[in-house]
Amino acid sequence: MSTSNASTQQMNLLEIQRAMAAAVMLPLTSDEDMQQVAPDGREMHAVAETFIAPNTHLTAFERLELYNRQYWYRLLDALVDDFPALRAVVGPRRFESLSIAYLLDRPSRSFSLRNLGSSLIGWMAEHPIHSGRRHRLALDVARIEWAFIEAFDNAEHKPLTLDQIRALSGESRLALQPHVRLLALDHPAVDLVLALHSRQRRDSSEAGVRHDTGDVSAGKLPRVSRRSDWVVAHRVANSVYYRSLAHEEFLTLTAIQDGLPLAQALEAGFVGTRRPMSQWPKMVELWFANWAEFGWICSRS
Repeated sequence: MSTSNASTQQMNLLEIQRAMAAAVMLPLTSDEDMQQVAPDGREMHAVAETFIAPNTHLTAFERLELYNRQYWYRLLDALVDDFPALRAVVGPRRFESLSIAYLLDRPSRSFSLRNLGSSLIGWMAEHPIHSGRRHRLALDVARIEWAFIEAFDNAEHKPLTLDQIRALSGESRLALQPHVRLLALDHPAVDLVLALHSRQRRDSSEAGVRHDTGDVSAGKLPRVSRRSDWVVAHRVANSVYYRSLAHEEFLTLTAIQDGLPLAQALEAGFVGTRRPMSQWPKMVELWFANWAEFGWICSRS
């Protein structure tokens, strides 16, 4: 971009980049226009002229406004892509206001849009007003959708075989594959999320435009009862699957993930259980077989 006056010529590249970024990241007005006044009180037309030259069709402000709009449109679209079920649960308008409030409070710090929603769950927990009357369900839905992203993207290490697992001692410390994500939910909401994702894909295909799918009213959603659910999201052959877990298995996997020795992890899994002790060995044997089959367990590096 060319410079337009003497003050601009005194700005180095880093200063221009910072000024540009600060301007582009300003929130849009309710009419999706660029703000007329900068946070420091200067007119945005004057700010734009310090690092952008006009062209034959647009003023410096108008050129900057294009970038400002596209920045926000891209971020908001990325959150719609990553959290379509959350959008359906809270409603499109509330989701947009939630997204803007989140991005203003936790602006993107990554070169990749993949990480844009990484703080959303914690932020929603701290700001329940933005989720509406279905706040706890909305949190669970966001957890499930973010687990999908991590299960799909996260690394995979060489898994331990069943024979290797059987050879472990009680002092062995293991790890879960990075793509294995454990979820303690307040609602059995996985089926709801999968149904909403399926509807989004179907509507997208029919509309030909992916984001024409968000006008599902929150009031039309099926009722989801309040009941604890323990779920694992994991990847197999580049596809993500969700699997329900018994509470004991969930606690054991969590303890393994936390780095406890295997014997202590198994003890932690059965704390407070009502299952007869006579059933424990069979349960553990089945867990190990499943963990080996799915490749969830690996060595701790």
